[in-house]
Amino acid sequence: MTNDTTSDRWAPIRTGGRLSAHLRTHLTVLFIVVVAELVGTITFPLGPGQVVLLPLLYAVVLGLVLSYSVLGSLFEPLRRVVDEDVSRIASPLLVIALMPLGVKYGTLVAPSFYDLVAAGPAFVLQEFGNLGTILVALPLALLLGLKRESIGAAVSIAREPTLGVITDKYGIESPEGRGVLGTYMTGTVLGTVFFGLLGGFAPATGLHPLALSMACGMGSASMMTACSTSLAAAVGGAGVAEDQILSFAATSNLLTGITGLYMVILVGLPVITRLYAVLAPVLGRGTAATDGGE
Repeated sequence: MTNDTTSDRWAPIRTGGRLSAHLRTHLTVLFIVVVAELVGTITFPLGPGQVVLLPLLYAVVLGLVLSYSVLGSLFEPLRRVVDEDVSRIASPLLVIALMPLGVKYGTLVAPSFYDLVAAGPAFVLQEFGNLGTILVALPLALLLGLKRESIGAAVSIAREPTLGVITDKYGIESPEGRGVLGTYMTGTVLGTVFFGLLGGFAPATGLHPLALSMACGMGSASMMTACSTSLAAAVGGAGVAEDQILSFAATSNLLTGITGLYMVILVGLPVITRLYAVLAPVLGRGTAATDGGE
C-alpha cells in the first residue's frame, strides 16, 4: 500500500513507541465520560420551550477545557498529561468511536421503514431549506466585514462534502476556502453544543417532532446525535417514540451527505455567487462584487 493521505490520516493512532500517549488519551476520555455521566441529564424550562443538557454536551465542553491549548496553557502539570499528542490521537479515534453509533442508528431505520418511505419526498425537498440559510447567512457575513470569504462560509453548514467542493473549485488558500474552513472549524468546536441545545428547545416552535428530527440530520454524525437525543428527551410522551425520532434523524443525515453535495454544487454555489454580486456593493464594507477569486 502506498503512503497516501488516507493512510497518513490514521498515523497518529499507531501504537508503536506511543503507548504512553495512548494511555493518557484513554484515561483522559474515561475521566471525561465518568464526570459527564455523573452529572447526568439536566432539563429546565426557558420561555415557551426547555433546554436539555446531555452528558454528551458536558463531554465536549470538558474535552475543550482540558486541552493543552486551554487549561493546559495555564497549568503545566495538566499540559504534560493532556498534551498535543493526546489531541492528535483523539481526532481519528473519534471517527472510529462514531462507527458503532452509526450501526445502532442503522438498526433503528428498519422498524420505521414504511414511515420513512412515506416521508421520502420530504427528505429530498428539505435540502432546499439550505437556500433559506444562504439568504440569512450571506447578508450577515457581509455586514460583519467578510468579503469573498462569505461565499464559502455561508453556502452551507460546511461539513466535509462542502469543504471538498469549495477546496476543489477555489483552493483552500483562497478567500472562499478560508471562509468554508472557518465555518467548518466553528462547527467542529461548537456545533455539538449548539445543536444539542437547539434540539431541546426546538419543540417550542410547534413543528411536528418528526419534522424537527429530520432537521437534525445536517451531515454531521456528532451534531445529529446531540440534536436528536435532546429532541427525543424534550418531546418524550408527545406521541412519537424515541426510536422513531432517532431513525428519522439518522436517515436524514445519510441523505444529506448524498443529496446535500449535489445541492451545493448545482444550486447553492450558483445562487450564493450571484447573490454576492448583488449584495456585496450594498452591504459589504468597501467590497466590490469582483474582488478576488472568480
